[in-house]
Amino acid sequence: MKKSLLLIFTILLPLFNFSQDLSVTQKVTDDSDELNTAKIVIDVQGGQAPYQYFWSEKSVDTKTSVINGATEGKEYSVKVVDANGKEKELTFEVPTNSVPESMSAAFAPVVGFMDTYFFFDPFHAIGLYDNRVKDENGVVLKNPNGTDRTIKVPFMVIWLILGALFFTLRFRFINFRGIKHSLDLVRGKYDDPEAIGEVTHFQALATAVSGTVGLGNIAGVAVAVATGGPGATFWLILAGLLGMSSKFVECTLGVKYRTLEEDGTISGGPMEYLKKGFAERGFKGVGKGLSFVYAVIIMLAAFAAGSMFQANQATAQLSSVLGVGGIAKTFIGIGIAVIVGIVIIGGLKGIAKVTEKVVPSMAALYILMCVIVIGANITEVGSAFSLIIDGAFNPQAIYGGFLGVLVLGFQRAAFSNEAGLGSASIAHSAAKTKHPVSEGFVALLEPFIDTVVVCTLTALVLIFTGTYQGEEATGSALTAVAFGKVIPGASIFLTIAIFLFAFSTILTWSYYGVQAAQSIFGETKLVTNIFKIVFLLTVVLGASIGLGAVIDFADMMFLTLAIPNLIGLYMMSGSVAKDLKAYMAKVKSGEIAKTK
Repeated sequence: MKKSLLLIFTILLPLFNFSQDLSVTQKVTDDSDELNTAKIVIDVQGGQAPYQYFWSEKSVDTKTSVINGATEGKEYSVKVVDANGKEKELTFEVPTNSVPESMSAAFAPVVGFMDTYFFFDPFHAIGLYDNRVKDENGVVLKNPNGTDRTIKVPFMVIWLILGALFFTLRFRFINFRGIKHSLDLVRGKYDDPEAIGEVTHFQALATAVSGTVGLGNIAGVAVAVATGGPGATFWLILAGLLGMSSKFVECTLGVKYRTLEEDGTISGGPMEYLKKGFAERGFKGVGKGLSFVYAVIIMLAAFAAGSMFQANQATAQLSSVLGVGGIAKTFIGIGIAVIVGIVIIGGLKGIAKVTEKVVPSMAALYILMCVIVIGANITEVGSAFSLIIDGAFNPQAIYGGFLGVLVLGFQRAAFSNEAGLGSASIAHSAAKTKHPVSEGFVALLEPFIDTVVVCTLTALVLIFTGTYQGEEATGSALTAVAFGKVIPGASIFLTIAIFLFAFSTILTWSYYGVQAAQSIFGETKLVTNIFKIVFLLTVVLGASIGLGAVIDFADMMFLTLAIPNLIGLYMMSGSVAKDLKAYMAKVKSGEIAKTK
């Protein structure tokens, strides 16, 4: 009898929940001053095992109670659910221990605000599509933390691509029919030594290209292809081709509305054409407002994206190869700042003399490396291009479906070639020419070089070698793995390329920043010198510390340039169309003739 009662009690015991109340606590440790080195451990007492952990971080699995590499200053939440359905939720913030951690934490709310209001998905917001990612059977895919996997079509990407498409149609595919004439201009066949300006067509192109061809061509493309698959390459190329038309319009306007200063230097770019162009149309106040907003944004972008980010990534790559860290990074930053300082003392002419030599050299080095890798895997050419086409129009659900792949390709192109942002028009405004449209032709080559050539080659290297999948490395490290499969010591050559890319970008953005500062505070030597000193200090700062959310802020600030700029381009596109028609008539009649 006793045995029977004991057996019944044993069977019924689990039905009565005598377990302790669920108790959940967190322990956060961080033994380093570097970013993203904190460790979170969740301790669960009571309840009924096994437990599930539903984290706020999409990438953390529901079986995981520990996060390594947590971000300092960031708020985390976790909901613990036991086997009986009892749940307990914790929300906490990882404390900061150093200046870099505090700085990153300070920028995080700003990044969140910009993401909400400038990078929202308007199509999903008004219910035009279901943003959940589904497999071929219609089943919604899940993130590791158990939430639905979704895609996002950011407003800024739509804004840029629609602008590029509009200008391509408005100017009857100038991005294709204008290439031959643009090459003649770059080769100096129409150079006029008596024309107003500081630099030649080629120097202006080299300077602007040095500002666009950078780390995004190496690290950014690797992220796009690894995340969106080979199909992202197709949309990246298409976005680059469309962006050529945006460049044509903004750089034509840059020369048309430029100002010749008393000392012979040129002031141009969106700060000038927004102000003067709107004034011509009776909207002086609007133009001044847009010009001021643009100047503030691009000056901040010069510090964050053009200086700190470039110095940070170049130093990280160099210190990794050399096996150094700590104070050595500061000395590397000082070295970069000294070299940059020597060059920018000479203004745009000094920058142009360097970029016209550095840009062809770094491009040739990188393209040669890509060609070697592709050549070694030439037997994969058929399958590689098949993956690109199939991946573009019939992508796997794991890559986010058709819309997810398309957005990744478009977004990477927008980040890389700056078409529609107006920044390149600042450099092109100083070109020696009597005809604004001629510089528009020169500028349309930039997205072709940056995106259609360099970005595409990076993508092909990853696809031909199969490195885009199954590797733990990300960004430039993933690209290095791909090169390393064919070229011995590839990391050294890639480090040289990355350093040159970053160095030339810093040079160009120093000039953009100076022009913005002068537009805001006045065109005086004091303003110029103060900006250059602060800019060089940010180079050292960027090289010395981790940036965290500062990088996200730089990216977002960078793309918001498109808001005031594209408003101006739409408004003034009619006058550019008239100028183009008049210019081409003069070329055909021989009034504008080749000089060589």
